[in-house]
Amino acid sequence: MSQPKIIQGGMGVAVSGWKLARTVSRLGQLGVVSGTGLAIILARNLQLGDLDGRLRHALNHFPVPAVAARVLAQYFIPGGKSPTAPFKAAPMPTLRPGPPLVELTVAANFVEVFLAKEGHDGLVGINFLEKIQLPTLPSLYGAMLASVDYVLMGAGIPRAIPGALDRLAEGEPAQLKIDVIGALPGEEFLSTFDPRAFCAGQLPVAKRPQFLGIVASATLAMTLAKKANGRVDGFVVEGDTAGGHNAPPRGPLQLSASGEPIYGERDVVDLEKIRALGLPFWLAGSYGRPGRLADALRLGAAGVQVGTAFAFCNESGLRPELKLQALQMSRAGSARVFTDPIASPTGFPFKVVQMEGTLSHADQYAARTRICDLGYLRHLYRKPDGTPGYRCPAEPVDDFIKKGGTVADAQGRKCLCNGLVANVGLSQMRSEEEQELALMTAGDDVANVAQFLKPGCDSYTAADVMERLLAPAIPVNGAKVLAAEPSPVAV
Repeated sequence: MSQPKIIQGGMGVAVSGWKLARTVSRLGQLGVVSGTGLAIILARNLQLGDLDGRLRHALNHFPVPAVAARVLAQYFIPGGKSPTAPFKAAPMPTLRPGPPLVELTVAANFVEVFLAKEGHDGLVGINFLEKIQLPTLPSLYGAMLASVDYVLMGAGIPRAIPGALDRLAEGEPAQLKIDVIGALPGEEFLSTFDPRAFCAGQLPVAKRPQFLGIVASATLAMTLAKKANGRVDGFVVEGDTAGGHNAPPRGPLQLSASGEPIYGERDVVDLEKIRALGLPFWLAGSYGRPGRLADALRLGAAGVQVGTAFAFCNESGLRPELKLQALQMSRAGSARVFTDPIASPTGFPFKVVQMEGTLSHADQYAARTRICDLGYLRHLYRKPDGTPGYRCPAEPVDDFIKKGGTVADAQGRKCLCNGLVANVGLSQMRSEEEQELALMTAGDDVANVAQFLKPGCDSYTAADVMERLLAPAIPVNGAKVLAAEPSPVAV
């Protein structure tokens, strides 16, 4: 399999949807769908009526027809639900999920990858977060049933994923050790998935995709290369200017005057050590402009991963009005991202675009009634009787404290699950007048996305991004003009 020079980032919840990934793939590079929360995305889009029929078309190709039929019976509403009616809830992830959630999760990942791959022979990948562990195995299997070419995973140390891919490709049961707060020494909590049982014994082909670990340090890359339980095929080396979750700074946390984590010399990636591993790698974080690809290639990289530039193109899943607002801010020089050290329930720093009418503003955040009804970022903890419990720092504070949490851990936490789903037009209605607000994330390069706008235009396409990324830097007075420095790496 030839290696792509450009990987389109797997962003947010359905921002990197199948339409964007398919477009990038057809342009000859690696289109990537986000695998986060796809069960919610499929369930809610079916409730909106699947007006173009694409979801039902994909489900008609699902290799276990009875599963597809049950998903449709549960969620599809001909013509769509009333605009003021709330979405029917999908089950929340648990250590022992019931068949309805497992089936929805497998089908949702299949649908997203199937639609991204349909009609061309280009490469398609899927991106997951290691921190969201409970739905991982059924999500992987659904993507593999649709012949996904790459699996990319970061936000943790995904050492067990390569081995799980091997097992699933062979049709064998796979398991993952789940992080549980307070687990006793030697005590293990396992998530399991059996392809043969899921498919009622009739195993379809599920090829083993390539696995790329998303890393923020040479140490993590070396750990994955040497200690993963299966083959690692390469790395995305992501700097702290990339969107979404960032790796925390190494050493004691220090904050700037504005309250953002301070990254220093210890956070500079040693590319010499990564090159020595002999595996292909891509550089990410402020590489979305002319000349950056050439810079990465000179450093020995196979190419670059670019997210933010694609997040605001026509084909991305973001609501059109949010794209327009961000582009207007970029054009005016007022687009700003705040690296929030406490917003995410995961504990990882999380980049939040400062935008009117979203949860980035303190008054909007304070006015929201805290609720945890999606549950993808809940923490598992050991209850006194030895069974797992579930709590989220962003849930109602009293509920969190009753489950052993603290007021300090709950302070400032934002419901990423509901906020990110709202970004793509699937906000839950809380009443006829109130719905969940968006919570926008992007890399520091959001300040520069207006560069892709052609004269007289208020929007741009994925093809426009690709054209700019593949163009050489423009010399001015003998020097290359590059509006943003790449993330720091040691040559």
